[in-house]
Parts: sequence; C-alpha cells; structure tokens
Amino acid sequence: MNMKELKVIFMGTPEFSLDVLSGLIENTNVIGVVTQPDRVVGRDKEVSFSPVKKMALEHNIEVFQPERIRKDYDWVINKNPDMIVTCAFGQIIPEIILDCPKYGCINVHASLLPKLRGGSPLHHALIDGYDKTGVTIMFMDKGMDTGDIILQKEIDILDSDNVGTIHDKLKVIGRDLLLETIPMILSGTNPRIKQNDLEATICRNISHEEEIIDFNDNCRNIFNKVRGMNPFPVTSFILNDKVYKIYSVHYMVTDRYQNKTNGEVVIFNKHEFGIKCNDGIIFIDELKKEGKKKMNVNDFLNGTQDIKEGNIVR
Repeated sequence: MNMKELKVIFMGTPEFSLDVLSGLIENTNVIGVVTQPDRVVGRDKEVSFSPVKKMALEHNIEVFQPERIRKDYDWVINKNPDMIVTCAFGQIIPEIILDCPKYGCINVHASLLPKLRGGSPLHHALIDGYDKTGVTIMFMDKGMDTGDIILQKEIDILDSDNVGTIHDKLKVIGRDLLLETIPMILSGTNPRIKQNDLEATICRNISHEEEIIDFNDNCRNIFNKVRGMNPFPVTSFILNDKVYKIYSVHYMVTDRYQNKTNGEVVIFNKHEFGIKCNDGIIFIDELKKEGKKKMNVNDFLNGTQDIKEGNIVR
C-alpha cells in the first residue's frame, strides 16, 4: 500500500495539531477527523469550533465530536481505518479503538519520551528547566504516552525560547517526522523501542493556581515558569486586588536585598521595577494589568502610578 491509499482517521484538537493534519491531508487519504466538542465562549455565548474541526471542514472531511470517546466509539470502528493518528486530542483512547486499525494507532507527542508524559509537555520542558526537548512518534497503548517509540527528533531549548516558539518549532517537526515514519510502518521496517519507565516524568495540565508566580522561589525557576507560560496561559501576580499578567522577565542573582521581603518591589524607577525573590531580583519586561492592554515595562510605568517601591505583590 502506498501512502495515498492509506485510510487515516486523525484525532486532534488545538492549533499544534494543524501541521500534522495538513501533512496527512496532502499525503494520505484522511477519511475522518475526531476532535473535541464545540464550546460556548464569551459573553455572547458564541459556539467555537476547534482549530482541527475548522481545517477538516475546509477540506470537506467528516468530523466526529464525542464527549467521551471511551463510551462513544462506533463511528471510528465503522470507518474501518488503516491507521489512526493522534496529536493533542485531549482524551484517553479505549482499547477497542487501539486494536481497530491494521497499521495501529500512532501518536505525535511533543516531548522526548519517556520524559514529560501527559498533557503539558511544551510548557513543562521550559518550566522544569530542560535544555532539550523534541517530538516522539510512538505506537499507542492503553497507558498515557507509554507506547513503543518509533522515531524521535530533539532540539535545544534556548534562553530566548518561550512556549510559543517551542510550539511553533515542534509542530513542524511533528508533521515532518510523522511523514517520515508512515512509509516505514507500511513497509514493516520501522524501529520499535520500549520505553524505560524508570526514566519517565509526568506533566499534568496546568491549573490556574500554578499560573501565579511564587516569589519565594529562585530567579531561574521564576524565569523558566514565566517563559514556560508565555504566550499561554500566562503567569501573573496580584497587587492591590488587581491581577497583573506577566509575559517576560529577566533576573539578577544577588544577596544585596536579603533583608527585604520576597515579593517586595525593591528597585523602582521610570524605566523598570524589580521584585525580590529568594536569591535575587526579578525584573518585569512585559506585563498587562487587569482590564488593560499588554505593554512593555517602560510604556507601562509612563502611564501608571500603581506600582511603587515597597509594594508587596503576591
């Protein structure tokens, strides 16, 4: 069988999945797309489609949106696909689906497994201070990202990276690596490597509580957390009951302000402000006050007197 004849069902939801879906549409016979149900958003309660659904409809591909694929899977089985490909779908796939396609269920996962199994590998590669990340193409099994590895590709994580830049790099790598993998699977020449569970780490979805910066932490950890959530979901602190979204920071390790309180604004002038943390100072570069637009710190300070030296943020 050549790739153009391969009947594929694709399962995915967010923008990260789009390059993979596009590559499949161009190179295989995508007979259906499974994505999360539509959501009602905003004050006007408008119905919002997932990015994957939008692309599928643009290509006249049938879409299935189960609330729980574990209980509602007949549509997939009845399509009789040759292969199922998932990428950031957001639900656990039941064994009856895993056993369905001739060539298996293949997952495109945004980490170097067995590191960072779970729902937020892009974010936690940065938050947890990794110096490398990448994409794994793997056979799915009933565990969470525990299946046999087929191919991997790694990239360096730079200090200039944030979750947005890593997202944009890895979505392209994921597409290209998948398209390299599929012919191997069809010809039976693909590698199949068992994961070492002793090396595994888990990354759960990020909670709202985790978005808040803890200034009792060290400079480097705070720096990694901020860039690991920029541009989504974005870190924050609270001052005078107002939420300030923090998009980027830099830092200085120093013991000069050890007599000050963690979370205290200790450096302030018309161009910058620095907040005391456990081992130094965090300087805010880009921020957004609740109800206002995002701006760089210089423009922000020119237009407000909300932040002063001695303020305590939380």
